[in-house]
Amino acid sequence: MGMLSRLATVIKARMNQILAQSEDPAALLDYSYEKQRELLNDVKRGIVEVVTSRRRLELQAGKLRANLGKLEQQSRDALGAGREDLARLAIQRKQAATQQLEGLEAQIGDLETEQQKLQAAEAKLTAKVEAFRSRKELTKAQYSAAEAQVRIGEAATGLSEEMASVGLAIERAEHKTQDMRARASAIDELVEAGTLEELGSPAADRLDRELAQMTATQNVEAELAALKQQVHAPEARP
Repeated sequence: MGMLSRLATVIKARMNQILAQSEDPAALLDYSYEKQRELLNDVKRGIVEVVTSRRRLELQAGKLRANLGKLEQQSRDALGAGREDLARLAIQRKQAATQQLEGLEAQIGDLETEQQKLQAAEAKLTAKVEAFRSRKELTKAQYSAAEAQVRIGEAATGLSEEMASVGLAIERAEHKTQDMRARASAIDELVEAGTLEELGSPAADRLDRELAQMTATQNVEAELAALKQQVHAPEARP
């Protein structure tokens, strides 16, 4: 159990480190779940090792029990044959085997106790891991939903980086369009006033335009003079 406590402490420290650095809660939850699964697998492997060791000792104990019966019979047969020395040797071997069997049975008992502890820990840890898995999936789903809501809200209000960039681009385009319209209007005004030549107009066209304007002015003055004579003509009669 001390090993489990140390492993849990290591995992907790690692989790805190990842929590401080991670920007993705889903990845953090998945990492935590995998580490708990690894811890659970370690406990299961420990149980397998304990059971294997116990069964190995039980086989040795079974052989010793069979040998004890054999030594018991040998001591009886030797004593019946008048071979007290052989009977004594068989009894000595029987006592040594008995002591060895007692040691094995004590070890088997210790392993059974350790197995029970590990199995209890494995059952508790399995329940915790399964509960964490369910909570993890629920939290991930809630986080995904909240993230989607935030993105939708940002898009709707223009708070997201993408929408902000689009807004700036539109604003720049509008300003540029206004500048171009103002420039085009100014050019048209200068062209109409004759201050600025139209693009692609030859010098002859400009001369013709100026002569036509001068002729029109002369015609206006001539017509005005004629009109004055008509108006003032009656006043000059006696």
